[in-house]
Amino acid sequence: MTTLLQRDIQTWRDIGGLHTAEEIAHQPAIWRALAAILRDEQASLAAFLGDALSNPAQRVILTGAGSSAYVGEIVVDTLNAAWPAQIRAIATTTLLTHHELYLEADAPTLLVSFARSGDSPESLAAVELLRQVVPGARFLNITCNADGKLARQGANDSNTYNLLMPAGSCDRGFAMTSSFTSMLLAALSVLGKDTDLQRLEALAGLGEQALRDWSAPVADLGSQAVQRVVYLGSGPLEALAKEAALKILELTGGRVMAMANTPLGFRHGPKSAVTTESLVILLRSSKPLARQYEDDLLKELQRDSVAQRCLTVGIGGDLSADAPAWPDAWLAPLWLLMAQQYALHQSALLQLRPDNPFAGGIVNRVVQGVTIYGHDQF
Repeated sequence: MTTLLQRDIQTWRDIGGLHTAEEIAHQPAIWRALAAILRDEQASLAAFLGDALSNPAQRVILTGAGSSAYVGEIVVDTLNAAWPAQIRAIATTTLLTHHELYLEADAPTLLVSFARSGDSPESLAAVELLRQVVPGARFLNITCNADGKLARQGANDSNTYNLLMPAGSCDRGFAMTSSFTSMLLAALSVLGKDTDLQRLEALAGLGEQALRDWSAPVADLGSQAVQRVVYLGSGPLEALAKEAALKILELTGGRVMAMANTPLGFRHGPKSAVTTESLVILLRSSKPLARQYEDDLLKELQRDSVAQRCLTVGIGGDLSADAPAWPDAWLAPLWLLMAQQYALHQSALLQLRPDNPFAGGIVNRVVQGVTIYGHDQF
């Protein structure tokens, strides 16, 4: 019988977690398919972007809600450091309430929307907001759903480019998994400077290795009850820590509380959350200076002997991979494979249905119940 992430397929089906398990496991294949798409669209994407990123006056806003917002937060500093353009990550949920702090009518602006379904009300409203407030704004939709409203509305607009992620990336499960990593890698590849698409191929190979090597130890870790999980990461990995913490909250239906911080910031109050029933997971940076600070905090946590366990994931970590010293944003999808699996196993441990942990509809795969208000009404 076929085994998937330490359970056979029928078991995953019986406990309502097959979609999520499959979508975690197929990510390396999705990354390879993404490389093929980007090769095919390289010329048209270059024509759409032109020399915008080389213009110091150009504003680029990376946006989305929830996990999609964290995609922008992970990649933004790497991209901003590479180009003269002003690149910022601003969630749609912030743009809609405080647009006057971020938008200027006379500034050339490119809105890059990350969207799994393309049907979230905030994503659609953010595009409409820019159309009204910033005449001539342009839009790059990085989305997993060709049938979503975001993609359909931009299909015949010369100021919009729809970059569709590979088939299979529009997760059927509740939690964003393959959609998240595919959109992240697309942003780095399309908006990065002199990016070699062979890196995606190499990353896919590392992902396959990590899934093989980590599957058993992560399943074992996920079989142990815990009340709190703390993810720590520096630089771009701080946003990855947020996404990893969100996966635990989502897939356990909030029964396991999770938080995210930086290794240095953790001492400034948040460390008080650590109890004897807490798991601390440190996401290791590829940057030696950052790792020195991480090592110091890890030693401190071990001396404290309070946390149930401290685990390191990444370069030189308890769970590692033979990865080159690429920028942290590029390695983030690799380390996320661990966090996604862990959340899945915790969900199963709590006897929830991972593909839909909120059967009562309190939280939904595509957000509901949002009323959009016009920016000029108040």
